[in-house]
Amino acid sequence: MAKLIRDEKGRLLFTEEMKEEYTILCPNMVDIHFRLLVNVFRSYGYKAELLTNCGANIAQEGLKYVHNDTCYPALLVIGQFIDALNSGKYDVNKVALLITQTGGGCRASNYIHLLRKALVKAGYENVPVISLNMSGLEKNPGFSLSLPMMRRFIAGLVYGDALMLLDNQVKPYEINKGDSNRMVEKWIETLTEKFKEGKGYSIDQQTEYLKQIAKDFAEIPVNKTPKVKVGIVGEIYVKYAALANNDLEAFLAEQDCEVNVPGILNFMIFKVDNRMEDINLYGGNPMKYQVVKILFNYFCKMQNVLIKAIQTQPCFQAPEPYAHVKSLVKGVIGYGNKMGEGWLLTAEMLELIEAGYENIVCAQPFGCLPNHICGKGMIRKIKEVDDRANIVPIDYDPSATRVNQENRIKLMLAVAKENLVAKQK
Repeated sequence: MAKLIRDEKGRLLFTEEMKEEYTILCPNMVDIHFRLLVNVFRSYGYKAELLTNCGANIAQEGLKYVHNDTCYPALLVIGQFIDALNSGKYDVNKVALLITQTGGGCRASNYIHLLRKALVKAGYENVPVISLNMSGLEKNPGFSLSLPMMRRFIAGLVYGDALMLLDNQVKPYEINKGDSNRMVEKWIETLTEKFKEGKGYSIDQQTEYLKQIAKDFAEIPVNKTPKVKVGIVGEIYVKYAALANNDLEAFLAEQDCEVNVPGILNFMIFKVDNRMEDINLYGGNPMKYQVVKILFNYFCKMQNVLIKAIQTQPCFQAPEPYAHVKSLVKGVIGYGNKMGEGWLLTAEMLELIEAGYENIVCAQPFGCLPNHICGKGMIRKIKEVDDRANIVPIDYDPSATRVNQENRIKLMLAVAKENLVAKQK
C-alpha cells in the first residue's frame, strides 16, 4: 500500500506511488465531454473513473456534510463522492477524488475545502483529494497536467460540444430511435483511440474529424416535423448535470421538444477573456495581456473550426462565434460582470432567442447570487430587447420539488406551443 504523506499544512498528497495503485473518481457534469476527458486521463496511465451514481439519496448524503445554504452544486458533488465511497464498490484505501478548483470569487473555489472537511466527518480522512486547476493553486507529486494532456483536454471539450449539439439537433427527429445515441458512442470510442495514438488534437486533425462527425450525423434518417425549441441556460453545473436539474433534457424530450444547450467552449473563452477585460477596465501588466491573448486566440480558432465543420452540413444550425455572442449584451449588461457565468449567461439567452430557441429554461441553484442577477434578474431587460423571449427561471435545491419545477416548465411550454401553432398558420 502507498505511504500516506502530508504537506506542511496537513494536506494529504497524491503521490507517484498512488498513481500506480489508486482509482481516481471524477464527478460527472456533462456526460459526453467528461467521458472523453476521463479517457484522456486513462491514456496517461491514471486509473480514472467517471461517477454515474445518482438519485435523491445523493442530495441527502450531501446534506449530512454541507450546509444547505452553501451551494447546491457543492452539496451534490460532495454527496456523489461520499455516496460512492459508502457504496462498497471501491477500496477506500486505494481511491482518490478529483475536483476542479478555479481560484475565482465564486463559491466553487471552496468546493475542495468543503470536500476535505466532509471526508473527515465521514471517516475518510485518508482519501486524497486532487485539485484540477491551471493556476498552480495546489500541486501533487503523482499528478500533473502536461501541455500535450491539456491540448487533448481542450480538444475533448471541442468534440464534446460538437457531439452534444448534433445529438440534440438529430435525436428529436430520428426515424430509428437510438441512431443518434449510437453515433455519439461510436465517436467517443473513435476519438478516445485517436487520443491514445497521439492524434486528433491538432487544428488540422480537429478540422478533419469534426467534418466527418457532422457528415455522419447528417446521414442519420430523420423526419423534420415542427417542434417546440427550448434552450437551457444557467449556472454551469445545474445547466448541464442531469443529477442537478432532475434530468431536465429528458423531461423536455418527453414533452416533444428540441433542446439546445450552449456548449462549454464559450464558457472557457469567457473565462480567458475576463483576464483581458480586467486589464482593460482596471489596468494591469501588458505582458500578461499578450500571453492571455495568445490563449484566447487559440480557443477562438478552435471554435471557428467547430463552427465551419457544422456549416458543411446545411441541415444543422451552427453556434455563433464568441465575438458575436459578446456583442449581443453590449449596452445590456457590463463586461465587468464576470462572477460565475456573469454576462455570458445573459448573452446565451439572447443568442438562443436569435437562433429561434426563444423558449428558455434558466436553471439556477437557490442562493447563487451571480446566477440570480445575470439570469433571473435580466429577464425583464431581455424581453425589452427581444419580445419573443419566453423564459422561465427554475430554482434547484434540496427542498424544491420536482413536480413544482416541471409544472412551471409546462406553463412555459404551453405558451411556446401556442406560439408554434400561430407561426404555422
